[in-house]
Amino acid sequence: MIHNIWAPWRIAYIQDHSKEEGCFLCNAVQNNMDEKHLVIHRAKECFCILNKYPYNSGHIMIAPNKHKADISDLTDQEMLEIMQVTRDMKEYLMKIMKPEGFNLGVNLGKSAGAGLIGHFHFHIVPRWNGDTNFMPVISDIKVIPQSLEDLYSEFKKHLHI
Repeated sequence: MIHNIWAPWRIAYIQDHSKEEGCFLCNAVQNNMDEKHLVIHRAKECFCILNKYPYNSGHIMIAPNKHKADISDLTDQEMLEIMQVTRDMKEYLMKIMKPEGFNLGVNLGKSAGAGLIGHFHFHIVPRWNGDTNFMPVISDIKVIPQSLEDLYSEFKKHLHI
């Protein structure tokens, strides 16, 4: 028996698969179209954006406002604020999604798994006991249970930084 997995929000990506010009993080921070780019928070030195291709629901990226490729390129103020905002986003994820754990991390360079080389960013991935299942193992598929638009709305409703 074949079972369908429905992901109707993906059709917009499939139909409009045109590559974005330039750095998508720079585009998101510069054009003030937060809902379109899923920017959930802006601070003085950095901003937070929902990952459009998340490892798990609630996957957030925190990036400096300026296009800097490496952690070594960050000023002390940028580094401090990125860590402070990471802490704050973790707390908001706890309130909104109630995860049982988190992965926090950075991928520097292609060989380290960086999908975006050129604009440093920090990942926060909420985790739940048992959130890994057979889908990625047998089918190279990850099931994400909540649409990005719904999650964006939840953040905007609860975020008061």
